[in-house]
Amino acid sequence: MNHNAPTSPRHSSMLASVLATGQRPSRLQRQGRYTPESMRHPGKMLPAIAATVIDAFTRPGDLVVDPMCGIGTTLVEAVHLGRDAAGVEYEPDFVHLTLGNLRHARAKGATGRAQVACGDARNIATIYRARRGQAALVLTSPPYGSRTHGHIRSGRDNGGGKVVKRHHRYSTDRGNLAHHPLPGLLNGFGQILAGSAGLLRPRGVIAVTVRPIRVQGELIDLPGQVIDTANKNGLVLVGRCAALLAGLRDGRLVNRASFFQMLETRRARDRGIPACATAHEDLLIFKPATDLREVSR
Repeated sequence: MNHNAPTSPRHSSMLASVLATGQRPSRLQRQGRYTPESMRHPGKMLPAIAATVIDAFTRPGDLVVDPMCGIGTTLVEAVHLGRDAAGVEYEPDFVHLTLGNLRHARAKGATGRAQVACGDARNIATIYRARRGQAALVLTSPPYGSRTHGHIRSGRDNGGGKVVKRHHRYSTDRGNLAHHPLPGLLNGFGQILAGSAGLLRPRGVIAVTVRPIRVQGELIDLPGQVIDTANKNGLVLVGRCAALLAGLRDGRLVNRASFFQMLETRRARDRGIPACATAHEDLLIFKPATDLREVSR
C-alpha cells in the first residue's frame, strides 16, 4: 500500500502518512461529546479521524461538508474546531441524532454553525446549491452494507446466554444505499462524490475514510474500488494515509478490535485464511481533475 501524505498548500507537512487516531478507545473519544442515544448508530466515524482531517485541511470559519453524515461526527468535530458544517443524511432517525449531537456541541461551547438536511446525498448538488464553490473540505465514509457488527450482549453480560446483536442495521428502507449490492453502492457513492465536488472551492479536497470488507468470507479491497469510482467521476487521488483504529504505544499497536472483528478473524484462521483484525482505515484524499489541470497550466 502506498501511504503518501496528502499534498495541500497549507498542511502538506502537517499530516503524516500514519495518523495516531486510535490512541483512545472509540467509546472514550465519544464519551461526554456525543449523546448516549446516538451510540446506537451501527457505523460511526471515529471522532479523532474527523478532527485530524478537519484541522489539517481547513481554517476556522471554513465550510466542511459530509454528504452521508450519520450521527454527525464530521459536523460535530467541525463546529468544535470553529468551522461551519453542512450535512445530508438519508435516515430521518439519524438526522434526529445529528441534531441532538449538534445541540450538545453548542451547549459544550462549540462556536461553528451547522445545518443538516434529510435527503438522498446523490442529490447533494441540488440540496446545497446555495453552497456551491464554498466548501474547503468534504469528509465522509461509505456504508459497508445493510448490516454491521453493531453492539453485542455476550454470555458474560447475560448470565451465560447466547451472544445477542443489536443496533447492527443501517436501515430497513430498501432505498438506502446500504441495501444495494456492492456495484450499486459504488455507483451511488460515485454520484455523491461527483455532486460533492461541485461544492468545493478552489483547492478544496474530498477526504474519504474506508477500510477493506469481507463479503461471504472474501476480503474485498473497498479502498481500491472507491479510488476507481472516484476516478470515473472526475476526481484524482492526491494522498493516501493510514488512520489508526488501534492505539500506538512504545512502537507497538494496541488492539482496539471489536468482539465480532476478533471472532471473524479467529473463524477465518480456523479455515486456513491468514486473516488479521482491522487496525486502520485508509484515508483517501481527492481533488477534482479540473483543479489539477488549472495548477499545471
